[in-house]
Amino acid sequence: MSHPTPTHPLNAPTAPVSPADFPAAAARSAPSGAPTAAALLDFVRRTAADQALVDSLPLDPEGRTWVRLEGPGGSEAWLIGWPPGTGTGWHDHAESLGAFATARGTLTENALAVRLPASGWKTLELADGLDRSRRLGEGGSRAFGRHHVHEVLNESPDTHAVSVHAYYPPLPLIRRFSRTGAVLRLEQVERPEDWQ
Repeated sequence: MSHPTPTHPLNAPTAPVSPADFPAAAARSAPSGAPTAAALLDFVRRTAADQALVDSLPLDPEGRTWVRLEGPGGSEAWLIGWPPGTGTGWHDHAESLGAFATARGTLTENALAVRLPASGWKTLELADGLDRSRRLGEGGSRAFGRHHVHEVLNESPDTHAVSVHAYYPPLPLIRRFSRTGAVLRLEQVERPEDWQ
């Protein structure tokens, strides 16, 4: 199934990521019974390795496709197909922890190594040295903490990518940004009703 843009649901080596590699905010314990970043990472890795599930995702040559999955402990989870040359644009996931794993192809994550203010701004000038980029090939995975600002891209000119994403708590909102050089501008705030 194809969905409109902007849409919900996303260079280190593709070696496994250990909990020691998580940002401190992602490694903190969640409320009692809630999944931690480590649990979300384990879920996306296991799910991305399920070849039958990955193969069941319908792929569209023009737009991203996705299927909602049952995530651990009440988390929100998605299986997402990425046609060549597609991406999310810059965004964050508000107060949610997250993780994603590449099941097929290669995804690039560009991220900012800074926590942005939760509210009260429209435009920020970013300091030098905040950009991080990692390539996640098949089996590569990543966990992140609250207010993590990133964009996820399939930069391949000819190969679909497929990935699994999980967030806890389920996403209350997504802030979307535009970026010109060092200037980051808040463009839109999406709520669950905008992508369901």
